[in-house]
Amino acid sequence: MPTDLTLPDPAPVFELLEGFRRSKVLFAAVELGVFDALASGPIALSDFAPRLNCQQDALERLLDACVQNQLLTRDESGYHNTPAATMYLCQSSSRRMTGYIRYSNDVLWQLWGKLEHAVQDGTHRWKEVYGWDGPIFSHFFKTEESKREFLMGMHGYGCVSSPVVVSAFDLTTYQTLVDLGGATGHLAVAACERYPHMRGIVFDLPDATPLAREMVSATRAANRIDVVGGDFFVDVLPAADLFALGRIVHDWAEEKILRLLSRVYDRLPSGGAILIAEKLLWDDKTGPRWAQLQSLNMLVCTEGKERSLQEYAAILERVGFVEVRGVRTATPLDAVLATKP
Repeated sequence: MPTDLTLPDPAPVFELLEGFRRSKVLFAAVELGVFDALASGPIALSDFAPRLNCQQDALERLLDACVQNQLLTRDESGYHNTPAATMYLCQSSSRRMTGYIRYSNDVLWQLWGKLEHAVQDGTHRWKEVYGWDGPIFSHFFKTEESKREFLMGMHGYGCVSSPVVVSAFDLTTYQTLVDLGGATGHLAVAACERYPHMRGIVFDLPDATPLAREMVSATRAANRIDVVGGDFFVDVLPAADLFALGRIVHDWAEEKILRLLSRVYDRLPSGGAILIAEKLLWDDKTGPRWAQLQSLNMLVCTEGKERSLQEYAAILERVGFVEVRGVRTATPLDAVLATKP
C-alpha cells in the first residue's frame, strides 16, 4: 500500500502538547524556591538538592529545563539566575511576579482545566471548581501576607506595561489622573514620573490602599500622588480631567462596563479623557495570541473578555466619548484613549 510522504508539518501540534509542561516548570521552580535560593549566588547541584529538600536527579531535570527556558544559566560553579529571574522571580525584588505566578499555579490552573465546560456554557468555572459563584479572593488570601504577595505580583506585571501605556499618547494637556482600581499605583506613578506637572490619585478598595500608599511613597512622584479608598461602582469618584482603567474593563460584562464608563463620563469635564489599558484583539479576532489567551482566561475566571479597538470604540461612543484611538505595544497591555466632547 503506497505511503503519502507529503504529510502536514506536525510542529504546531507538538508545540502545544508541551506548552503546559513549560508553564509548570516555571510554577514548580517558583514554588520550590529555586530562584530565591540562587539570589545570593550560584549553587552546585550537590548542594542545591539538600537545601531545597529535593531528590537530586529529579531536581537536576527541573533546573536544566529552567536553563532551556532561559530562567537559569549553568557553568562549572553551578546554576545561576538570569537577569529576568532575578528581577521577576525572586522575593527580594520589588518587581517580582511570584504572587501572580503562584495564583496561576494554585487557582487558574484548576479553572483552565475546565475550559471546555466554560466554552460549552459561556460562563466562568468558579462554582464548578471551588463551589463559589465568583472569585471570592478572601478564600485564597487568608492572611495579609498572601494578599500582599498577590498584589506585588500584579505590581511587577504592571511595572512592565504602565510606562509604555502612559507614553502611548501625549498626555501633557491633562492635569490630574485618577487610576480606578489602581492597586499598587504603578500606572499613576508611571504617568506622574513621565509628566512632571501631573497629579495622580490611586482609587481602589480600602483593603488595597495600605500597600498602595507604601509603594507610592517610595517613588519620585510620591508628593504628587494621593491614595483614596472606595468602590468605583458606588462611591463618588474623585475630580480629574483624565481617568485610567488598567486591566479593569475586561473583567466585566457590557452592562457593568457601560455603567462604569458612564460614571467616568459624568465626572469628567468637557475635554477630559479616559485611558484604557487592555490587550487589543485584532479586528478579525485571529490574534494576537496574548489577547486571545487572555480572553479565554477571562472566560474561565470572570464575566468579561478582551475586545478589539472597534469594539471599545462602539462601547465608548455609546456612552458619549469621541476621538477613540488605540496604540498597540510590545507589552502585555495596549492603550486606548477617548475624549469627552
